[in-house]
Amino acid sequence: MKVKTILVSQPEPKVENSPYFDLQNKWKVKVDFRPFIHVEGVPAKEVRAQKIDLNNFSAIIFTSKNSVDHFFRVAEEMRYKVPEDLKYFCQSEAIAYYLQKYVVYRKRRIYVGQKEFTDLAPLIKKYKDEKFLLPNTDQLNADVPQTLENLKVDWKQGIFYRTVMSDLSDLKDVYYDVLAFFSPTGIKSLFKNFPDFQQNNTRIAVFGETTKKEALEHGLRVDIMAPAPGTPSMTGALEKYVSETNKGK
Repeated sequence: MKVKTILVSQPEPKVENSPYFDLQNKWKVKVDFRPFIHVEGVPAKEVRAQKIDLNNFSAIIFTSKNSVDHFFRVAEEMRYKVPEDLKYFCQSEAIAYYLQKYVVYRKRRIYVGQKEFTDLAPLIKKYKDEKFLLPNTDQLNADVPQTLENLKVDWKQGIFYRTVMSDLSDLKDVYYDVLAFFSPTGIKSLFKNFPDFQQNNTRIAVFGETTKKEALEHGLRVDIMAPAPGTPSMTGALEKYVSETNKGK
């Protein structure tokens, strides 16, 4: 069956040159965006209840833009004056660049990994005498605490925000040829909103092995997988599938 409609379970890209728009224009398919999950901040009172005093830490580890936003939100709520000599360890260049929203980049001690959290390990190890705070979500990837434990550094995780399943009730009678998922929680959100969901002819696209595992555990058939050889991105995987399925359209 040819693909005419795709629902991407993420917010719509804010950039005009998004590959999703190229996909839409090139193959004349309708691409909609709808977050299946969203983030809610944890109040400073709840962070304090986790026995976290921001004054006790000399270094902050950021694994996402959300962790940056919510660290500085909580700091403001706690009336904590962020010291200039605080060290920041950012999992990727994109996160480090985003940090400029809150600090003057050239005046701060910022250490940047390549992409994966393990890439940060040598940098953290170099400063193993620091006291590290990991402001994060309630759904932390297992490799993060494992890496920090292996480094034997003084660190503490703080839950500064939570990943919450969105209300999708307005999609009850809406049908899409392809549903694209990026996390296990997105799959869980689908079934929380629609417990009787039947896949039928809907194609399921997933990003990452953990998302694939969740989909299979819910009895879904995974038709499109990313990353895969030759298609490292979701858009690449979708375009490959659409081009093969819609031949002769």
